[in-house]
Amino acid sequence: MRQQKPQRPAKKTSRTRETAATPRHSPAPHDQNYEEPQKSVRLNRAIADAGVASRRKADEFIRQGVVKINGKVVTELGTKVEVDDMVTVHGEPITRYKHLTYILLNKPKDVISTSNDEKGRATVFDIVRLKTRLFTVGRLDRNTTGVILLTNDGDLANKLMHPRYGIARVYKAVLDKPLRPDIARQISSGIELDDGPTQPCEITIDPSDRTSVMIGIREGRNREVRRIFEHFEYVVKRLDRKEYANITARGLARGEYRHLTRDEVHELQRQVKITE
Repeated sequence: MRQQKPQRPAKKTSRTRETAATPRHSPAPHDQNYEEPQKSVRLNRAIADAGVASRRKADEFIRQGVVKINGKVVTELGTKVEVDDMVTVHGEPITRYKHLTYILLNKPKDVISTSNDEKGRATVFDIVRLKTRLFTVGRLDRNTTGVILLTNDGDLANKLMHPRYGIARVYKAVLDKPLRPDIARQISSGIELDDGPTQPCEITIDPSDRTSVMIGIREGRNREVRRIFEHFEYVVKRLDRKEYANITARGLARGEYRHLTRDEVHELQRQVKITE
């Protein structure tokens, strides 16, 4: 089911998806849509995994004395809880089973990849309106469009962003002038930027429009593609991420999103060695 763009007032489709994605009943331990809780975890993580609050906010709740374990108030940060412990926040019990959600968004321009913006600009979470607390897998700057993943699976997200795994990212860049072949060769071999050398990458110039370039990188450095071209005094007029970890936004218009399929999730896990 496709989601409406943020400027449209109707949000009924998003609410429908959330209702379907988040069951009201307690999940069974063998349900593949849920993550088996670890035997012992820090209290703030258990609260965050339940979707109640971030770990930082959970620490605030603990300090305020509104968190109980088995009926007793706990104010010590770092306290650990077991699977069979009953944890409540403001008197409401939390579940230790974590519903895992994986979203693919075709990010529009002028949308921020954070949960909130001090300037009041639209964020990806104004588009993906789910009750489940999600975070982005990496970021795209405000003017960059295309593939971005959102999830509450912290282990997978952290591994996808870790340079050790060299996750592929493919971008289409439109430059202010044709890209010279000799410069393309330098870029593909790796160049020196302010924060260190870039890794070798794949770059292809569109023969029918030499201002249009496809570039594939395996690093997640801040504004790396833009800085690569700025190094040679090119201006990136448009930048669109076409692929992330082999996942594309094919079939999604700007501002639309969908849940990943089980096969897509397994492929992401395989790429970071979570599964074979």
